[in-house]
Amino acid sequence: MGFFFEAPVAREDTPRIWKIGELVAEARAHIERRFAELRVEGEISNLRAAPSGHLYFTLKDGEAQLPAVFFRRQASLLRFRPQDGMQVLLRGRLTIYEQRGQMQMVGETMEPLGAGSLQVAFEQLKAKLKARGLFEAERKRPLPAYPRCVGIVTSPTGAVIRDFLNIVQRRHAALQVLLYPATVQGEGAAAEVAAGIAYFNRTREVDAIVIARGGGSLEDLAPFNTELLAEAIAASELPVVSAVGHETDFTIADFVADLRAPTPSAAAELITAAQHRVEEDLSALSQRLERAMRFRMMQARHGFDRVRVEQMTVRMMDALHRRQQKLDELGTSAELAIRGRLQQKRERLLHAQNALARQDVVHRLHPMRERLERQCSALERAAQHYLSHRQERLHGLEGKLRALSPMGVLERGYALVFDRQGRLVKSVDSLKSNEEMTTRLADGNVTSTIRHLNKA
Repeated sequence: MGFFFEAPVAREDTPRIWKIGELVAEARAHIERRFAELRVEGEISNLRAAPSGHLYFTLKDGEAQLPAVFFRRQASLLRFRPQDGMQVLLRGRLTIYEQRGQMQMVGETMEPLGAGSLQVAFEQLKAKLKARGLFEAERKRPLPAYPRCVGIVTSPTGAVIRDFLNIVQRRHAALQVLLYPATVQGEGAAAEVAAGIAYFNRTREVDAIVIARGGGSLEDLAPFNTELLAEAIAASELPVVSAVGHETDFTIADFVADLRAPTPSAAAELITAAQHRVEEDLSALSQRLERAMRFRMMQARHGFDRVRVEQMTVRMMDALHRRQQKLDELGTSAELAIRGRLQQKRERLLHAQNALARQDVVHRLHPMRERLERQCSALERAAQHYLSHRQERLHGLEGKLRALSPMGVLERGYALVFDRQGRLVKSVDSLKSNEEMTTRLADGNVTSTIRHLNKA
């Protein structure tokens, strides 16, 4: 690495002679002005932790190497424990250590690079936070069963927030969602997400907090594997749901959060689970109530129809009995009238016999007696024929009434069919497959489901 600086102008005849301290100090000043802030990528080697808390190591690649130091304050802020062989990205300034005249890098921040280094850093931080008890189930808070408002910390653009809102709208439309927009990838993302958690705790507008982002590589998910964000989640007085990455992705935030959701969409379902169950239960109860009401109404209709048929039968039998009683009365009247007329004839005959006896005309009575007896016999036969004819007609009317009675029809093996609304079915066109129907027989009802319809 080259650098240039201007030396003080000396007199032409006397070149300046530098002291070592002056030369190194001059070089240091120029280097620090030129490389006040830079990022260097390389592999850690010769790592040494001093009792003072400083870290010393060499940063190298295949072509060169550069000594580096992390002073105690900056070293304490590292989110992982550096190890030899780790690929890292170091941010800091370039200087010269004057006592040895050696150029070195003074570090401010350092991040692991590559899947291997990131995984090592992840496991180190995980072990550290677990030892502090941040993963313990006892410190985690339950989600409110029926939240009124939920805060979500995520990017304001992209599929994550869109899918989250769609699921909430579908499952619990009354739930309010407040968005705290934050960067969820790259430098500064962890601080923004932590700021969102602090904001919702400060304003107290929400009942729970969701931190969310889509899937990605270990490097993409790095902000959610930081001690800064873990501390913010642990310090939250509101329950926090971590919904980072895909179902197979696990982050430090997942372990510290009160609840881990495999995906942001799953977080929306977990937040609305209790309310959704209540709505499903209400829907099921409503359907059961509707079915019960329909069944009771159908029973009521069937009962009404049965009462109506029975009432019609009673009325028809009453009419038949009245007709029969009237016919009996007419028969009795006719019989009395005939008997009266016969009695009158006998009395007249007796009177005539007495008169003839007095007149000594007995010989004239014999033909008259025979004629009278023939007339009486004919009158009796006519009366019997009249009564017999009336009786036969009465029996015929009674048979017709019984044949026309609905109960009589049912007793002969016929049936009445009612649809699911309790209406009398007169045609197969008014029925449908898989519907219920009720068949009325002489001694009860049969409820059945229609499988096939065949019209004659």
